[in-house]
Amino acid sequence: MSSEPQKLAPHDLNTWVTFLSSAEIPVLKHTAREMDRLKLDEDNLTARAIASVVNHDPMMAFRVLRHMQTHKNKHQLQDLVLVEQAIMMMGMNSFFRDLPTQPVVQDTLKHNLPALTHLLRLIHRSNRAAHYAFEWGILLRDLRVEETRIAALLHDLVEILMWCFAPDNMMKIFELQHADKTLRSAKVQEDVFGFRLAELQLLLIDSCNLPPLLSKLMDDTSSKDQQVKSVSLAANLARHSANGWQDAALPDDYAELAQLLRVDVAKAKHIAITEPEK
Repeated sequence: MSSEPQKLAPHDLNTWVTFLSSAEIPVLKHTAREMDRLKLDEDNLTARAIASVVNHDPMMAFRVLRHMQTHKNKHQLQDLVLVEQAIMMMGMNSFFRDLPTQPVVQDTLKHNLPALTHLLRLIHRSNRAAHYAFEWGILLRDLRVEETRIAALLHDLVEILMWCFAPDNMMKIFELQHADKTLRSAKVQEDVFGFRLAELQLLLIDSCNLPPLLSKLMDDTSSKDQQVKSVSLAANLARHSANGWQDAALPDDYAELAQLLRVDVAKAKHIAITEPEK
């Protein structure tokens, strides 16, 4: 896996957009292993079974959606946000041919275990956010609950990709913030990369022609409708709770969740803390 953009133009936003738009994105070892198992289990090989694996790996989910949007055919009349729909449109033979589960990120970062640890924690957090968004969507009778879930899974997509392709810079950001808890993420990112990761993410989504709905749901600065609030809050709650349930930011999250679900704060806190992992 190349890290040339970090070496050649670490502060060039457009270089990063171009690179990530076509880069060979790694996947989790678990994803590769489960895909190999499914290929051997023809009786249970369905688009839903494949999607259930992909939907727990934000890197693989991005690869699937990016591939579908950059390989549109005349029969695809609408943007595909859901992984299962994309796989059904592609066909399983094309899926396994065009989207091999290589490279594996555990191999890619085997010589940088601190970066790998941070990456795996971030992916765990993304899955937790996706679960929150899905469960809240059910409670809110969200007719697009699956879209909300995938948006929460991909909310921190560029941060995940930068741990893969620019681990040294990401570690520098972590160390700076760890040393000074008052530093804002956006400010440190601009100091290290020359731009905010959120800015890169929006440009990457546009460059890959990902569905506008996905872009809207992943953009915390967009109109604060119910779905956007759910995705943003799910990402925040997952991030803050990863620091432990005593994190100082959690009371504000509980208050926002109470407003979102139209319950009192005590009930919202109970919902947040007792959410089972999936």
